Amino acid sequence: MKVETLFLIYLIIINLLSGIVFAFDKQAAIKSHRRIPERTLHILEILGGVFAVFLLMYSIHHKNRKFGYWVWTWVVMIGWLAIRYFTNLN
Repeated sequence: MKVETLFLIYLIIINLLSGIVFAFDKQAAIKSHRRIPERTLHILEILGGVFAVFLLMYSIHHKNRKFGYWVWTWVVMIGWLAIRYFTNLN
């Protein structure tokens, strides 16, 4: 299997995992249950799950008004887009 294919499979898996965790945190917030630490959410973003989190942030309206979280998510997104732009990985 090509490196590009493995990388794409990795991104799909990490984004699915990140999306599930992010949606779980939204439900926990609604039900006033124990929340997922923001640090954990950001680590999942850094690992590549930022694309799912970014879409969910606005589609389910979770953490989209929290400026500190929003800024870090944008920084990670820009980093991942830069990696994509400056490498041959698709």
